[in-house]
Amino acid sequence: MSEPRAALSRESAALGRPTRLDGSARTDHLMSTLVGVVGVYRRLSQFSGKRRPPVRTVDRNLSLVVETIRPEADDVVSLRLANGTALPGWRPGAHIDLVLPSGLVRQYSLCGDAGDRSHYRIAVRKIGTASAEVHALAPGTRVTVRGPRTAFPLVGRGPFHFVAGGIGITPILPMVRTCVAAGADWRLVYTGRSRASMPFLGELPADDRVWIRPDTEYGVPASGAELLDGLPAGAAVYCCGPVPMITGVRVDLALTPAAVHFERFAPPPVVDGEPFRLTLRRSGQVIEVPGDRTALDVLRAARPATPYSCRQGFCGTCAVPTADGGSMRICVDRGTTVLDL
Repeated sequence: MSEPRAALSRESAALGRPTRLDGSARTDHLMSTLVGVVGVYRRLSQFSGKRRPPVRTVDRNLSLVVETIRPEADDVVSLRLANGTALPGWRPGAHIDLVLPSGLVRQYSLCGDAGDRSHYRIAVRKIGTASAEVHALAPGTRVTVRGPRTAFPLVGRGPFHFVAGGIGITPILPMVRTCVAAGADWRLVYTGRSRASMPFLGELPADDRVWIRPDTEYGVPASGAELLDGLPAGAAVYCCGPVPMITGVRVDLALTPAAVHFERFAPPPVVDGEPFRLTLRRSGQVIEVPGDRTALDVLRAARPATPYSCRQGFCGTCAVPTADGGSMRICVDRGTTVLDL
């Protein structure tokens, strides 16, 4: 195409009259039609946009009151949280983020009746600073809740094989209720240090499909194989509790064609990790992260005020912007990165 003709073609396109690609400078009628349609659409969109209501920010924080707090087992209390209105619905396996008066944020599984939206119920074992603060709450205390969210959903029609260890019964309990109501094929193995340490024993169905297995009555903690004894063919395994218990179940399921779902209450261990380097863009500080530690561990040593919560990568509390416009979940993500800190 010669330069004068190319210039004419560009001018025609700018005026809404696209030319043919053969260099003839003749109007491309198909493209002209499309240009006209796009022009009409733009005018209509501008006209209709004037009547759109302004976008309002959605506040996903729920202000709830601790209605009751009651002991459920040794060092375990349950809390009933409500605000007098119908709360957002949830499904078995869901959890909430509980914002404590101190500002600490922790995740707790919902263990009440999923069909009752008048309140949420959680149960907390006293094992650290945040849980001690929960145990010190009094009825009437106002707290903030975010969620519910589901990272451990009950899916499928069964059969289901549930394994709960201690406080790990909290997400499993609503799952069992759902299976009983639906007439699904299920079985529960519930283990713990002793019966006195195991919450909600009185709420479990009086059913031969429930096996209560306290360590004190058997002398030793249960092995993964023992917890999976009698596993039905094709069953989905749902496991929640201490890391050693979950690890034992997963190891013994490695050669079994069964789907396994699990939720842990402690950060996952770093396995076969590679060392990497973090650079803090604003200060220029360079931090070396060993292969057996997380970025969060090392960063907190240098900056104690670094926020975090679940340490498992799903709550987003510890996501830190990176210099390239992305973000890094410093509790689980690994790799040499420049953080916008």
